[in-house]
Amino acid sequence: MTSQGAQSGGDSAGDARPLRVAVLLSGSGTSLDNLLEHIDRGLPARVEVVISSKSDAFGLERARRRGIPAIAVPRKEMPDIATFNDALHAELAKHDVDLVALLGFLSLFDLRGTYVGRCLNVHPSLIPAFAGHGFYGERVHRAVLDAGVKVSGATVHFVDAEYDKGPIILQEAVPVLEGDTPDTLAGRVVAAERRLVPEAIRLIAEGRVEITGGKTRISR
Repeated sequence: MTSQGAQSGGDSAGDARPLRVAVLLSGSGTSLDNLLEHIDRGLPARVEVVISSKSDAFGLERARRRGIPAIAVPRKEMPDIATFNDALHAELAKHDVDLVALLGFLSLFDLRGTYVGRCLNVHPSLIPAFAGHGFYGERVHRAVLDAGVKVSGATVHFVDAEYDKGPIILQEAVPVLEGDTPDTLAGRVVAAERRLVPEAIRLIAEGRVEITGGKTRISR
């Protein structure tokens, strides 16, 4: 599919096999629910496993209700990030997945060569603005408002070795309105995320995303 290892779910857009996805999350799992709803409506993907960095994340319960394997790998119980990633990779190795989707996952996932071009993340700003270590959730929206910018948005990108630095797949801008609060701005950004994530997964499943020179090219 690409010179840098990205893979799709099949050889062509007409391939019947769905893209097999592992979802990593840390919270309530609303993005997981959104993805599953799109799969119900025909998105050519299947969630094979859900892994959470928090044992009490409600996203695990959402997965169980759907009959999807749901596994907790608590970050706080690990002595360091390397050990945490050891545990994540051990769980992922039990499942034959084409793509890892970080949907509200708050730790750094180490690709370790295995998932280069096969792992995506969603971020609540227009990368590279308001991105990087420490920028997540309300912190992003508050920083946007403090800066006085007039446009924010959402980004879906491939993951690399740094926070929010990988090749961008899709972006959608949303206006920053007079009188916005972090919550009202977040509402519009989340709506954009709900559109972008399934579309990015569709493009990957159809073999239409190529990474070249650190950038993505989407074929028609």
